[in-house]
Amino acid sequence: MDLKDKVIVITGAARGLGAAMAQRFASHGSKLALVDLDTDSIADTVSACNKSAAEVRAYGANVADEGQVVTLFEQIVTDFGGLDGLINNAGITRDALLVKFKDGKLVTKMSLDQWQAVIDVNLTGVFLCGREAAQHMIQLSNKGVIVNISSISRAGNIGQGNYAATKAGVHAMTVTWAKELARYGIRTGSVAPGFINTEMVASMKPEAREKLTSGIPIKRMGEPDEIANAVEFIFGNDYFSGRIIEVDGVLRL
Repeated sequence: MDLKDKVIVITGAARGLGAAMAQRFASHGSKLALVDLDTDSIADTVSACNKSAAEVRAYGANVADEGQVVTLFEQIVTDFGGLDGLINNAGITRDALLVKFKDGKLVTKMSLDQWQAVIDVNLTGVFLCGREAAQHMIQLSNKGVIVNISSISRAGNIGQGNYAATKAGVHAMTVTWAKELARYGIRTGSVAPGFINTEMVASMKPEAREKLTSGIPIKRMGEPDEIANAVEFIFGNDYFSGRIIEVDGVLRL
């Protein structure tokens, strides 16, 4: 897919990976619909994209709310007159051990609220946005692309049972959608980042960052634009669909 003038929706676009992807796609002349709950911070992403003279619009929406998502995609298609791509990037964490015991006594356990909050955004949100995007692409007779942001944590990670489950589910949907939507000319893909140098990581104590980095064979964290690069590859390679790209500095062997 040639990205110039293509209408691309990016969720979770206010910062981090979403902002990096928005800026990279803006540099190729894409028309961007940037979605986030944080409507204040998303203005910074819009401003950065405008430097590339790209057409950019910001939308506030909760991807876990079906009504809001349906309305969101209807509005985007109305505003831009089309829809060519979706990057499902919005996600949250609510880390906790399944159960934690000390001296034979229960200390804490993952609450249902912690579980459900992550499921709602990371899994249901991806489902809802993917469904609406696919519907509009088919109705518009567009050969589109849907990219879901997974994680190397999909293989399982201590303290992230909820997050890992969603990221495994995200890739399972990617494969399923690839098989279901190929007949309409719609491709899908997943990207699984390792530790990436986002705002959240930058706020860590230096010793914690150093410990984290020491376990990465390449001996550095990834940069947000390196994830954006992988997403761009999926959009640009018309024979790629239903597969996952791991960008983790050899962290997961």
